[in-house]
Amino acid sequence: MSIDAVLGGLLVRQLDHWLPGALHRSRRATLALAYAGDPGTAEAALRVVAGFADRLRGRRLTVLVLADGGPELPARLGVVEAGLPGDVAVHVVPGDPTRLPVVLKAAGAAGAPLLTLVDGAAPTPTLLAATTIGRPAEVLLTGTATGLRPALTAAGFPLVAEAELVPADGTPAHLVAFGTGLDKSLEAFKDALWAATAEAADGDAVRHRDPVGGLLDVGADPPTGPLRDELLAELTRHGPRTVTELRRHALTATAYRAGDAGRALTELVDAGAVTRDPEHGRLGGDVLISAGPAPAARSTA
Repeated sequence: MSIDAVLGGLLVRQLDHWLPGALHRSRRATLALAYAGDPGTAEAALRVVAGFADRLRGRRLTVLVLADGGPELPARLGVVEAGLPGDVAVHVVPGDPTRLPVVLKAAGAAGAPLLTLVDGAAPTPTLLAATTIGRPAEVLLTGTATGLRPALTAAGFPLVAEAELVPADGTPAHLVAFGTGLDKSLEAFKDALWAATAEAADGDAVRHRDPVGGLLDVGADPPTGPLRDELLAELTRHGPRTVTELRRHALTATAYRAGDAGRALTELVDAGAVTRDPEHGRLGGDVLISAGPAPAARSTA
């Protein structure tokens, strides 16, 4: 039950971030929700849409719900749909996520903002290719299938993050992956995932497995030791990097958030483990970080 609550909270928070941007960029956008199993988060997604009714005026949002939810699904969603403005078109389509390419094409989703949720389906190349037709395109994958990260990278998403949610009760772990081309969306995904886990799972009922640091208890300030080590390793492997590049590495290669990367970099600078250029000012953006202490000043004596 904790995993279901986390996934529901994650979708709600990601929509809170995506909808304003999508409505600002274009006069039309598409939200596609494709389920291999229970479409339990669809109602919560429609409620988020209803909360943006004022911003939807003059815009057109198409919501596609692709699921085998039985005859009761349209009636269940209809209760929420009745409160949506006329600018929102909701289409409930029977079937599984393999039908997504046809459904997206029929809805005219190409060329405008598209956010796709694929829950519980194998990330086949054909399926993921369909999710890339938006401008911009973003996709959230959830389930127990492996290989989500390489599948999203192969599909053409330049920024990919993957997280493994591990319940403390010993039930199987759950994978979540997100593909985008926008740094802000990637940051929002990580923030949303941590917030949803903390809220729905009572802190330690679900943990995040970090590729470099093992299991992380979800808290406001997770230990940054493993992240500091990974950022130093990245600098050793590839040479000096900007703060932006190191934050992006933390988001895509670890379970940590952008804010955690900022804390880790500050600690590395304060400890003299890395140097920064320029030496003073805000630690962000184009500040260049190099591994190793600053060279000692030469004596003029």
